[in-house]
Amino acid sequence: MMKSITVLGSTGSIGRQSLDIISRMPVRVAALTAGTSVELMAQQCRQFRPELAVMATQESAEKLHQAISDLPIRIAWGEDGLIEAATLESCDCVITAVVGMLGLKPTLAAIRAGKRIGLANKETLVCAGELVMAEAAKYGTEIIPVDSEHSAIFQCLMGIGGKREVRRLILTCSGGPFYGMRREQLTHVTKADALKHPNWKMGAKITIDCATLMNKGLEVIEAMRLYGVPLEQVDVLIHRQSIVHSMVETIDGAVMAQLGAPDMRLPIQLALTYPERLSCPVDRLDLTACGALSFSKPDTDAFPCLALARECAAAGGTACPVMNGANEAAVARFLNDEIGFYDIYDLVKGAVDAVPFVQNPTLEQILLADSMARACVLGH
Repeated sequence: MMKSITVLGSTGSIGRQSLDIISRMPVRVAALTAGTSVELMAQQCRQFRPELAVMATQESAEKLHQAISDLPIRIAWGEDGLIEAATLESCDCVITAVVGMLGLKPTLAAIRAGKRIGLANKETLVCAGELVMAEAAKYGTEIIPVDSEHSAIFQCLMGIGGKREVRRLILTCSGGPFYGMRREQLTHVTKADALKHPNWKMGAKITIDCATLMNKGLEVIEAMRLYGVPLEQVDVLIHRQSIVHSMVETIDGAVMAQLGAPDMRLPIQLALTYPERLSCPVDRLDLTACGALSFSKPDTDAFPCLALARECAAAGGTACPVMNGANEAAVARFLNDEIGFYDIYDLVKGAVDAVPFVQNPTLEQILLADSMARACVLGH
């Protein structure tokens, strides 16, 4: 079990649930990082007493300093602060719960510092998965997935002899709030509609990604990178009940599944305790009460972002960081009521077509592709 934890993105949904788990374990918090939520960060600092607290901006860092000036906590800000938090000598595990490309550099820094990674930032593997996994192999760093689907795959693979025995990985998907609706019905859906996820309580960005099914597309790419399998071996099934979190089919036809209540605290805790398991404060799954479990294929006509993600996965190179950066920018515009639901797909597809493609990009080329994609979506 890990003894000292850094949580990148501690005021977000995954970050708060991570701290709930940590509060019940004999571990210490080395560092916390947040965006601009000063009040919540101050509360977390008073409860967990990290040695370092990092905010996104200098202004928010100064406000935090004023709020906790009586505590012996060092305060930093910006990307340099994130990287410092991820590489503290006293820390042995980093939970990467920040949203978006912001997580890439601190995750790479933590890998090179030999920290265990509790990976909740899927963009890291979507945009630079080959680079990240190569660095993890070079430095002998463990990457334990925190996403419920990838944790499920991770757990299923514990009982399988190796990749040679795997026929396919099957990621399950709730279908989001618009499951069963046709394209013409989705044209005028609102932000409020899209934020009503049927099963999970998550941040706004990932909830919108679930509504477009882009989230599942990102997870397909993440699974390819994390488990080293080709695109053809990663499938998606709609599973409305969110009880089966994902499955692995072996070459002999057996299918292994991980089931549980839809609660992110279980995969978070496993990332901290692996290879051990401890009692976890989540609802136990009552199979006699959960009803029938259904599975169906996703509708990529009504939800074209999933198909686009698979196309980008097949292309490789900078296609994935372009798609991801464009999607982040487009979702932000949708959340600001600037564009409609299908404009998200149109803007992302436009960026993928417009930004010059590089087959074997360096980190700098990945970051440039991301920047160019965002500029396309924002009209810059």
